[in-house]
Amino acid sequence: MKKQNFRANARSFMSKAFCSVMIATTIVSFASCINTPTAQKGGVIINGVEWAICNVDVPGTFAASPENAGRFYQWNRKTAWAATDEVSNWDSSYPDGITSNWEWEKANDPCPDGWRVPTPDEIKSLLDEDKVSLEYTIQNGVNGSRFTDKKNGNSIFLPHAGVRNSDNGMLYVSGKYGYYWGSAHKDKRLAYCFFLNGPGR
Repeated sequence: MKKQNFRANARSFMSKAFCSVMIATTIVSFASCINTPTAQKGGVIINGVEWAICNVDVPGTFAASPENAGRFYQWNRKTAWAATDEVSNWDSSYPDGITSNWEWEKANDPCPDGWRVPTPDEIKSLLDEDKVSLEYTIQNGVNGSRFTDKKNGNSIFLPHAGVRNSDNGMLYVSGKYGYYWGSAHKDKRLAYCFFLNGPGR
């Protein structure tokens, strides 16, 4: 059983999109890790994929709660950036060492041991409206999206933590939108991500 973390919209009042984003951009890495036989326990299975229940915090650790945004990560980089306030020494360059198979390199994966950033197909499994429901909600004061397996009732909460600008690291739309990396990139400038927003946006 594979384990990973990402959320998507499944209801008509929310928008959902699988998009391409500049790879220098920072996006929250939401427990976007799938499980391997050596991984620690604690995930939930949704539509056949086991997801971590919290975002990634500093490399190799999960955040303390599902509502905690954890840290931001640039695509194929392991450097953690704060999810709030301003940051210094921002790196606006494109990542080096992109592999020929267009995937996030294992050495740069910030997920805890035994977990990894999910593939685009694994993320898309949350978009199966026949098997997964989605609702925009506020959980312990945090705006986000909740995905629930219609068969087993398991759910994950994805906070809308915003995004940092690829040029200067400025934080935008925190609390309004959620952006989550997939493990594949489209070309030398763009990588796939998952975009979430709430009603009326």
